Amino acid sequence: MDLLLLCLLPFLFYSLVTLYKLILQRRGQPCYMLGYECFKPPEDTRLDTDSATKIVLRNTKLRLEELRFLLKTIVNSGIGENTYCPRTVLEGREECPSLKDTYEEIDEIMFDTLDGLFKKTGIRPSEVDILVVNVSLFSPAPSLSARIINRYKMRENIKSFNLAGMGCSASVVAIDVVQQLFQTYHNSIGIVVSTEDLGAHWYCGRDKKMMLSNCLFRSGGCSVMLTNKPSLKNRAILKLKHMERTQYGADDEAYNCCIQVEDELGYSGFRLTKSLVKSAAQALTVNLQAMAPKILPLWEMVRFFFASTWYSGFKKRELLPFVTGLVLGKGKMKKITFNVLGGGLNFKAGIEHFCVHPGGRAVIDGVGKGLKLNEYDLEPARMALHRWGNTSAGGLWYVLGYMEAKNRLKKGDRILMISLGAGFKCNNCVWEVMRDLSDTNVWTDCIHSYPPNTLNNPFKEKYDWINDEYLSFVRLDFSRMVL
Repeated sequence: MDLLLLCLLPFLFYSLVTLYKLILQRRGQPCYMLGYECFKPPEDTRLDTDSATKIVLRNTKLRLEELRFLLKTIVNSGIGENTYCPRTVLEGREECPSLKDTYEEIDEIMFDTLDGLFKKTGIRPSEVDILVVNVSLFSPAPSLSARIINRYKMRENIKSFNLAGMGCSASVVAIDVVQQLFQTYHNSIGIVVSTEDLGAHWYCGRDKKMMLSNCLFRSGGCSVMLTNKPSLKNRAILKLKHMERTQYGADDEAYNCCIQVEDELGYSGFRLTKSLVKSAAQALTVNLQAMAPKILPLWEMVRFFFASTWYSGFKKRELLPFVTGLVLGKGKMKKITFNVLGGGLNFKAGIEHFCVHPGGRAVIDGVGKGLKLNEYDLEPARMALHRWGNTSAGGLWYVLGYMEAKNRLKKGDRILMISLGAGFKCNNCVWEVMRDLSDTNVWTDCIHSYPPNTLNNPFKEKYDWINDEYLSFVRLDFSRMVL
């Protein structure tokens, strides 16, 4: 009997170890962020007041009405003088960019950020197990992920993915892809590269709804390194706590509010409609309804339940509005109520920082009103929009960089990343800060001057009062200079 027990001991030990591993696997693999690197474009691509005006005025297809609309939009966009633009646009080649131009624009962003990321983290390219690249408007063959693998001579067994057409929220989608792969591939390192190609997709027509993208989008991008290696936990800066993705594309209005089309003259571009803010609010509502129970403390959910019961008067059985905001409807602003927040859930009970996608002033204002955020909460998004513009999928990381450069991120803090993109999609995630962060990163040369007095807008000072007579004079004067 003793001999039989002795023989069974190794089997019992192996069974216990296997069971323990299965329990750990069911709990899920962690996802840590080791670092991120935002792109700082060269100074010769800076788009100041005069450069932006020259780009607008040289489009001879624009009538005075469209010229006035463009300049007025720039005045009210919330974007400053220090954003950056592709060289093809600055040099007047946006109507006929070459494939070489596009590769040069993308390569500069991808390789610059990856070089910085490898240097910052000390991780070699050969150690990378997973690579996800997202660029919505440029999908060449071989893929951009293959281009990176070739440049850095990465391993043959690397798991690579190339995401296209995912819009401004693609970065969070890519992180979700890496997180899901971490459940299968243990002790791995993953990289997400997020950027956009603007030069080859600059709109050259005169449709007002399509000219908006030229006013908002600017050059930029970011590379992020993630891992699930327990041995690298002490080097991590953030830990992914929750992820929630919402695809609202089944709604026709939401699907068409941000879409790439051709205008009546045959020029392609992105059409942004007035229903964009409404669709964003609806997608955000659905997303936060699913995420709220995961990120808010029990007492806040209980308080919300009793407040809802009191609000409905025990009769209608309606929940207290979850998000109440102002949206565009039929050409004018109107107040509508979404089932998410209003006077109900307080997300600040479970979140210390809000990393809002800097897609535009209207989007930032809408999210702020819906979640009842104050100016301190919205400052990072507003400043990222002012300094860098809308850099598409890379925009969230400039917002995060601002928080870090301002020494806001302390150990244990939670960050809610809110991303919105064409489709229509709302992809949000929550990060936990692993240690106090204070790197000035891409904000190094300007963080001391932020937040600036945005009332002193050079565009506003020069063009807020414009009229047809002035535009006619400037157009004539500009034509003479060109000739």
